[in-house]
Amino acid sequence: MCGMGKASRTKQAPDRRARIAAQRESARRAEQRKRIYIAGGSILAVVIVVLAFVLIKANSNSSGSSSNGPTGAALTTLTGQVTGVPVTTQDKVGAGSITSTNFIPGSEISTVSASGSSYFATVNGSPLTSGGKPEVLYVGAEYCPFCAAQRWAIIVSLSRFGTFSGLTTIHSSSTDIDPNTPTFTFYGAKYTSKYIAFTPVEETTVTETPLQNPTSAQQALVAKYDPGTSSGSPIPFIDVGNKYVEVGNLNAYGPTVLAGKSWSQVAAALSQPSSTIAKGILGSANYMTAGICTLTNNQPASACTPAIKALEGNFATSST
Repeated sequence: MCGMGKASRTKQAPDRRARIAAQRESARRAEQRKRIYIAGGSILAVVIVVLAFVLIKANSNSSGSSSNGPTGAALTTLTGQVTGVPVTTQDKVGAGSITSTNFIPGSEISTVSASGSSYFATVNGSPLTSGGKPEVLYVGAEYCPFCAAQRWAIIVSLSRFGTFSGLTTIHSSSTDIDPNTPTFTFYGAKYTSKYIAFTPVEETTVTETPLQNPTSAQQALVAKYDPGTSSGSPIPFIDVGNKYVEVGNLNAYGPTVLAGKSWSQVAAALSQPSSTIAKGILGSANYMTAGICTLTNNQPASACTPAIKALEGNFATSST
């Protein structure tokens, strides 16, 4: 009996070791599969997150204040070109393609066509100020091609009195007239100056989603000087210290001048005084600069040069 028991134990020992080894191997494989599942799940989670970001980015690029133009270093270069157009170049352009027929006395605003086609009216209303400085009010929208064209001129002009930061590129609506006009947006940008204040209002995004609302005071100015029709007031609307009001783009400058051009092509043309783009943008900018100079007592001298002062005489005298 004892001999048989010993033989049995001797025989069973390898079986136990085999079973233990098999169990350990099974456990090892189960652990390995677990790790693979965990790793695979982590990778899948990362892929899902990445795809989510891609989809969000794609959606943001199809609506709202999406930047389809230069970014990073290229954007820095672009804004430097636009905000740093040499004064000598601007002075050489002078009135550019803009004619004095665009300027009317404020008393005649009501006779302007309902489309609000380009006028720079002398209104001499109660001074519009902010922080003790003359204020330039802009009301427009990101989808608007006329606003798109005018922003180039506004940026050039105001850069003679102060500094922009945070400007980003957009294009006008792809479904409006003059589609995809290259431009900047004032939404999210900042402007600092010791001479003037600038208040931009971008009412809607490129896809016409509500973005910013004018205050009741701002809306009152629009209603007074840019009544428009039952379908709304024309934009852009620009009030320069409540002494001058501009609606639309001054002839002969507008979004058609920028048709088919990239941001960099428009910026490069600003250094060429004889180019159609420079004559339009810089001519419009120079008249805005001249209007501002009448509010700042022609300060600073670096902005209110003799060439700019010469344009002040073209403003119509208000009879209001």
